[in-house]
Amino acid sequence: MSLKVVILAAGKGSRMKSAMPKVLHRIADKPMVEHVVDAAAALGAQSTVLVVGHGADLVRSAMQDRVEYVVQKEQLGTGHAVEQALPKLDATDTVLVAYGDVPLTRPETLQKLISDVTDSNLALLTVLLDDPNGYGRIVRDETGNVVGIVEQKDASDEQLNIREINTGILAARASVLSELLGRIDNNNAQQEYYLPDIFKLAVQQGMTVSTHHPEFEWETVGVNSRAQLAELERVHQRNQAEDLMAAGITLRDPDRIDIRGELVVGTDSVIDINCVFEGKVTLGENVTVGPNCHISNSTVASGTVIKPNTVIEDSVVGENCTLGPFARLRPGAALRKSAHIGNFVEIKKATIGRGSKVNHLSYVGDSTVGENVNIGAGTITCNYDGANKHQTVIEDGVFIGSCSQLIAPVKVEKNAVVGAGSTITRTVAENQLAFTRAPLKTVDNWPRPVKKPKSE
Repeated sequence: MSLKVVILAAGKGSRMKSAMPKVLHRIADKPMVEHVVDAAAALGAQSTVLVVGHGADLVRSAMQDRVEYVVQKEQLGTGHAVEQALPKLDATDTVLVAYGDVPLTRPETLQKLISDVTDSNLALLTVLLDDPNGYGRIVRDETGNVVGIVEQKDASDEQLNIREINTGILAARASVLSELLGRIDNNNAQQEYYLPDIFKLAVQQGMTVSTHHPEFEWETVGVNSRAQLAELERVHQRNQAEDLMAAGITLRDPDRIDIRGELVVGTDSVIDINCVFEGKVTLGENVTVGPNCHISNSTVASGTVIKPNTVIEDSVVGENCTLGPFARLRPGAALRKSAHIGNFVEIKKATIGRGSKVNHLSYVGDSTVGENVNIGAGTITCNYDGANKHQTVIEDGVFIGSCSQLIAPVKVEKNAVVGAGSTITRTVAENQLAFTRAPLKTVDNWPRPVKKPKSE
């Protein structure tokens, strides 16, 4: 028997006040529905069927071929939505029904439901709420067995006092699901085909319903507004922060970190406040990340210090480097061991060799910089001629004086020195001093301009 997951994602989500389908709104920079698809993959589902409706083309564009699709053309309720997926299921399949706007249910919680399914038993995820207002209530008999679910609009005063509610997440055999869905009706306040009605029918046929509770209430929380989206974002970020601290990483404030992808960090690293990590980021051991840094799709080796307000994207940083404050590594930057990149320095598609320093107000792009090079403040590698990019090569031991321009393509060979303020247009040979200087001119007794008085 194989597992198939049906995810309901056809609703518009009018309270989001958005032209975008609700399930595409993001948590940790990933569409909510993708979180659910990832959980299905973690369970080893043979296939995942996404029931789409409003904004179907946008959902398809976002999820591509990760799932199969069926369209619910008319919004006739959750029972009707699941019914649209039945042609994608085999009778012997175990089917998990989940929701594209309930993004944080853990795979281990869902696994409990799946494990309970038999040909004569359905499994349902329920939760006890202090305020169950708005939710369908779980109705049990005097022995505690589930006999049905009643929606709030159809509940009696006594049933409204029940605190155990239906999350909507369930598991059953496909054959059982098909038979029960064929028997539900829309004789209710909303005139919709309610998926929860299958439980009452199942009990009437002598089947049993087992229930499971999640470890955390947030696992069952759905998103219907931007305020709820923001609340779940903070829950998710806090969960990730807790995992990092448990693994031996210091967070100066676990409520002020955002991980929007995959972050792997070595022990004894320290991350200060308001740092954002996007894509796949790896930090080695004993890395220090100062406040307000933004790191995406990059690797930072052990012992490196990243000072405040530094941006690193699609780059590789070696051991014991120092970056910032206010440094920027653009895509293709690679720093070798013990390199120093200082304040207001931008590195793009360039390798900075072991022990080399670019400490102040410089731009190095499309370049290869050797070991133990010192590049002075205000240096620019002029890599773009208006149409094409060109390479600059600076070999080991070179000293580049402040406010120099290196007009690519150009090479500065080993141990050469470029004097401050120079414009270099051709190769500087090994051990040479190269400089360009206009003659100094002076004017004695120069009359300085005087500010004119304002007119009346």
